Amino acid sequence: MNVSYRHTQVGYLMIGVLLAGAACISAALVFGHGPHALVFAVGVLGLCLLLFPTLTAVVQGDTVRCFFGFGLIRRAIPVQDILSVSVVQNPWIYGFGLRSIPGGWLWNVSTGDAVELRLRSGKRFRIGSDDASVLREAIANASRTG
Repeated sequence: MNVSYRHTQVGYLMIGVLLAGAACISAALVFGHGPHALVFAVGVLGLCLLLFPTLTAVVQGDTVRCFFGFGLIRRAIPVQDILSVSVVQNPWIYGFGLRSIPGGWLWNVSTGDAVELRLRSGKRFRIGSDDASVLREAIANASRTG
């Protein structure tokens, strides 16, 4: 099956925030100003840097796929499960990462635009993207042909 759309967004702000947090905590540990339990916090931030630096969206055949980083955290949605697709603006308060939002989920690595999928289950799923209008069109095309 051919891929009609594939785009990876890098979460530069998220990477910067995670690196800054890890650096500050590490400095506190090195200079003896923090409890050694903060080593765990540095580990969590490091794990987030490995798992969430990018978000890739793929439209392939009759499926919309998205995954963070190298793909350990991923989701596939058959286009027949999608009732509608639209470009939306996420409120800044939603932040970034994998988030529960009213009525569904948001996956993003940066604030801003997202493609919202309204699903047959009544839930919604938002995929953050700096290429949202092209992603929306690719999903709409797959829905028409799928």
